[in-house]
Amino acid sequence: MEHRTGAGAVLAGRYRLGEPIGSGGMGKVWRAHDELLSRTVAVKELTAGLYVAEADRAVLHARTKKEARAAARIAHPAVVTVHDVFEHDDRPWIVMEYIDGPSLAEAAKAAGRIEPREAARIGLHVLGALRAAHAVGVLHRDVKPGNVLLAKDGRVLLTDFGIAAIEGDTSITRTGELVGSIDYLAPERVTGGAPDPASDLWSLGATLYTAVEARSPFRRTSPISSLQAVVNDEPPALRQAGALGAVITALLRKDPAQRPSAAEAERMLLQAMEGREPKSAHAYVPTRGLTPEELATPAPGPAPAAEPEPAAPAAAPAGFRTEAPTAPSAHPETRTTPDPHPHPHPHSAPRPTGGRIRRAAVVAVVAALLGGAGAFGILKYTESQDGADGKDGGSGQSAQAQSQSQSPVPVPNGWQRVKDPTGFTLLVPDGWTRQMNGDQIDYTPDNGKHFIRIAVDASPDYVNPYTHLLDLEQQVRVRTDYKRQLLNQNTFRGSTRAALWDFTWTEKGTHAGPRRAIEQMYIAPNETEYAVYMSGPVEGWAKLRQQFDVVLTGWEPPGAKG
Repeated sequence: MEHRTGAGAVLAGRYRLGEPIGSGGMGKVWRAHDELLSRTVAVKELTAGLYVAEADRAVLHARTKKEARAAARIAHPAVVTVHDVFEHDDRPWIVMEYIDGPSLAEAAKAAGRIEPREAARIGLHVLGALRAAHAVGVLHRDVKPGNVLLAKDGRVLLTDFGIAAIEGDTSITRTGELVGSIDYLAPERVTGGAPDPASDLWSLGATLYTAVEARSPFRRTSPISSLQAVVNDEPPALRQAGALGAVITALLRKDPAQRPSAAEAERMLLQAMEGREPKSAHAYVPTRGLTPEELATPAPGPAPAAEPEPAAPAAAPAGFRTEAPTAPSAHPETRTTPDPHPHPHPHSAPRPTGGRIRRAAVVAVVAALLGGAGAFGILKYTESQDGADGKDGGSGQSAQAQSQSQSPVPVPNGWQRVKDPTGFTLLVPDGWTRQMNGDQIDYTPDNGKHFIRIAVDASPDYVNPYTHLLDLEQQVRVRTDYKRQLLNQNTFRGSTRAALWDFTWTEKGTHAGPRRAIEQMYIAPNETEYAVYMSGPVEGWAKLRQQFDVVLTGWEPPGAKG
C-alpha cells in the first residue's frame, strides 16, 4: 500500500492537514484545520497498519475505532474530546480536540522535574478522567506521561484511549498480547492477570513518580528487564516527591488489593497538592530498608515537601464559608458558623476580606452540620482549572451555554428579573423575596425551606472550585449521610475555572428531612469568585432542578454587559 497523505492534504472533504505534532509506534498526530467549522483540531493517523499483514491491519483498525468509541463514552473535562472518525487511504482516522500545550513527558524533560504540588494537581485531573472512564466501563490501560497533556490555559487532559478495554466488548487483542508502555504496566498485567481500575491507578503512580523524580521507576536496559522490574522490584526511594511521595508509593503497591481506592487516592492527592502530608497514605506504604546503593547516595538537598504557602496560592481546596457568629440568625439555613477552611471566602457581596480563620474550626462546622439547620447552605468555594462538565440528567450545561449570551435572556412566565443591591442580576420565581442574614444573600418563598443563595468573593484565596469542593466532601462525608450526585469541573460564562456540585443529605434542623442542593461556582476574568447555590427538600426536587437552570441562564455578575 502506498502512503501519499501529507501536509496540505484535505481529508473527508474538510480537514486540511498541517504539520505533524506527535508520533509513536501506532500512529502520527497532525495539527489540522477543520474548514467546515473553522477551528483547529488534532487528527490521528494510524500508520502502524501500513506495514503489517492484512490480518494484523484489521485488528489495528478495529482498535482505532474502539479508541474513538471509548473516548466518546466519557464525559469529563480532563478527557480529550473526540469529534469525528472517518476512513481515508483505506484506514480510520480520528479527529480530536486540539490541545495547545506539551505532554507531561515533554514538560518534565524541559523543566528537569515537576514540583510535587503541581504534580499532585496534575494527578488529580488524570484521576478524575480515570474515574469517569471507569464509571462507564472503560479502562485506559496506557496511562503514562506522554498521554497526559498540559494545556497552556492550565487544563490537564488524558488522551489516547487506543488500547482501552470497554466492558461488554469482545476483546480485539489476541491471547497473550501485551498492550501498553512496558514500564507503566501494572504487575498484574505483566503476569497475565485481567486489568481492572486498580491497574490504571498503578500506572498513574508510575506516571507521577516519573514527573517528580525525572526518571521512570522501572525502566531498565531492555524490555525484558523492565518487565521483571515491574513485577519484582520496588521503585527506587523517592527523593524529590515531598508530600506526594507516600501517595505514589501507595499507588505502586504490587498487589492491586493493597492499593488505595480512587476516592482515597483523590483525597490523598488533594492534601499533597496543598503541601500537607497525606497521613492516610502511610497505611498503604510497606516498611523497607534502603538498598546499599541508596544508602551510599546522598539525598539531593531538602525535598520540597512542606513548601511555604505562597502569597498567591497555587491550586488548593476550600470548604464551607462561614463566619464566627455575631447575632442569632433569622433562619437556620442562613446562620453563620466558624469557617473550617483556612482562607475565608465570603458568601456575600464583595467586601474587604478580614483575618484568616484556620482549619481548626472544621470541628465547629461539622457540629453545625450534625446539629441541623443546613450548614450545607453556608458553603464557600474557590478555585478551578478545567472545562465542560459531565452528564447527570441535569448538569446545567444548556443553562451555562445560554448564560454566556451577550443579551439578557427573556423572562419566563412566572419569573422576575432582579437586580440585587450588590450589583448582580438573576432570575427568581415570582413570590421569592430577598433575605439578608449576616452576610448571606438568599431569595426564598418560604423562609428558607427552598432558597437560592449567592456568594461573591472579590479576593479569593484559592483558584480552583473543584478541589475546594473535594476538600469539603472530605470533611463532611464521614460525619453525615451526605451523598454526592455530581461533582465536575465545567465551563460557566466562558470561564474554565468552574465547578458544578449536586448532593443530598438529611437535614436535622428546622426543615428536617432529606434535602438536596446544587451549586455552580466559577472565577470571573477579574478574579472575583461567584457561586450560585440552590437547595430544597428531595421531594419535589425535579421542579427545583429545572428552576436552577433558569436561575443560571439569567445570572449576570455586577458590571456585566447585556
